[in-house]
Amino acid sequence: MIVRSEADLRQAMLRQSESEHLEFKEAKSDYDFDKLTDYCCALTNEGGGSIVLGVTDRMPRRIVGTAAFPHLDKTKKGLFDRLHIRVETAVIKTVDGRVLVFIVPARSPGLPVHVAGRYLMRVGSSLTAMAPQQLAVIFQESTTDYSAEPATGTTIAMLDVAAIGAFRKRWQKKSGTAEIGRWPDAKLLANAELTVDAVPTYAALVLFGTDKAVGRYLAQAETVFEYRSTEASLPYQQRVEFRRGFFSWMDELWALINLRNEVQQFREGLFKHDIATFDEDSVREAVLNAVSHRDYRNAGSIWVRQYPRLLEIESPGGFPEGITADNVRDRQNPRNRRIAETLARCGLVERSGQGMDLMFRHSVRQGKHLPDPHASDAYRVLLRLPGDIGDARFLRFLEQVGDERLQHFTTDDFLVLDRVHRDEKLLDALKPRIKGLLTAGVVERTGRGKIILSKKLYAFMGETGVHTRKQGLDRETEKELLLKHLRSVGADGAPVSELLQVLKDRSRGHVRALLSELREAGRTRNSGTTKAGRWHVGP
Repeated sequence: MIVRSEADLRQAMLRQSESEHLEFKEAKSDYDFDKLTDYCCALTNEGGGSIVLGVTDRMPRRIVGTAAFPHLDKTKKGLFDRLHIRVETAVIKTVDGRVLVFIVPARSPGLPVHVAGRYLMRVGSSLTAMAPQQLAVIFQESTTDYSAEPATGTTIAMLDVAAIGAFRKRWQKKSGTAEIGRWPDAKLLANAELTVDAVPTYAALVLFGTDKAVGRYLAQAETVFEYRSTEASLPYQQRVEFRRGFFSWMDELWALINLRNEVQQFREGLFKHDIATFDEDSVREAVLNAVSHRDYRNAGSIWVRQYPRLLEIESPGGFPEGITADNVRDRQNPRNRRIAETLARCGLVERSGQGMDLMFRHSVRQGKHLPDPHASDAYRVLLRLPGDIGDARFLRFLEQVGDERLQHFTTDDFLVLDRVHRDEKLLDALKPRIKGLLTAGVVERTGRGKIILSKKLYAFMGETGVHTRKQGLDRETEKELLLKHLRSVGADGAPVSELLQVLKDRSRGHVRALLSELREAGRTRNSGTTKAGRWHVGP
């Protein structure tokens, strides 16, 4: 049982016995952190639950209050460092004292949790290590579509009529089928494969459930929005919890984000261009991904954290099998296929998985840093959407390329341009796109084979000097620099290692070739053939 409020606590205290999902500890003054870690490990391995401190464990249970763990941020970090799961906490203030609840999420399918190599579980009131046979069963768990299973105990009457209507309207528009508008709700849900023998699936509950239905049958289907004025660990300025069907709150969430969505301006000549810090399409795609792919067997919530120039979307459960932070843009393996199919039916997402592509394209076109999922781990997916405009010159560059031409660019083309303008190394997977961009005249090669933005477009921006700097020195200029240094050192001459400092971005082989050409022209000579050899001016 998940305990978050005093009402939940009072109800839990009435239970005749503890279960593998609920643990009471008196812990009036203190509680051992190692014991807490062990109990959290056992709870997560058995489906998640709550550890309640400050309540007697024998019937009739009484609230006695607890002073344990006064610094909760430190405690939660310690649990994460040991278990690699995010344990939530709830502080419930009652007339009888402070009650502290640790809300433990369920482990991910196929991934048992251990403490220093011990995979723990509860047996009665004791903790013990899992047997090898139990571990084998966990490791072999299949990843069935939980969202397609019937939510036993629910009825269609527990779904929000307005949310179903919003889905109906979108599906009818996307399909162009007028008949959809005349179907009764029961037939609409059946045709969308959202019921099993008239019982709503978990997908139907996630998408259309009322607050009471979701709270009772799938409380973890919750999205929490927080606004914080700084990334430091300070209290939030606003917090809104959505524990009802997605179709009833998706527009409300964007409205909250947009309230503080600063418009950034950059100037081009006499004209100002406005770019929102957070792009609506990208934000919606990020939230849709979280709703579609999170692990609903995990007790955690989706978190949307907004800062002035950064948005974070965190969802429980790691990436689905075969998906990583590096391939998430071009590989698909939906964890909740029934939810993804429903969102695709009404045009909110593409079954081909183009949502991440869209986020990357928009980020490059708006001069922002790319979406970053690399802080994700086996227990959560964390996507960071930076909102700062990094370089207004690059936006002017894209303006000159022209919208008509950019429409034909692939996402990989945009990623090449992004890396080129940031002077970052091109990934091997992007190199095949170079030829087309060279032909289009938006990039060019330098004498060293490096790819830079084209001279023509730098000229349009009035920055030909930047192009010259990036183009680098020509061969004759490099030779003159070497000769200038050799003249300055006089008769002593200089070793190659010293001449490499003159052309610090050039290889040893390139500098030796320049010196050889100068020697053949009678302008330099060398003495010695080892590393101690030196080069001099003149024949």
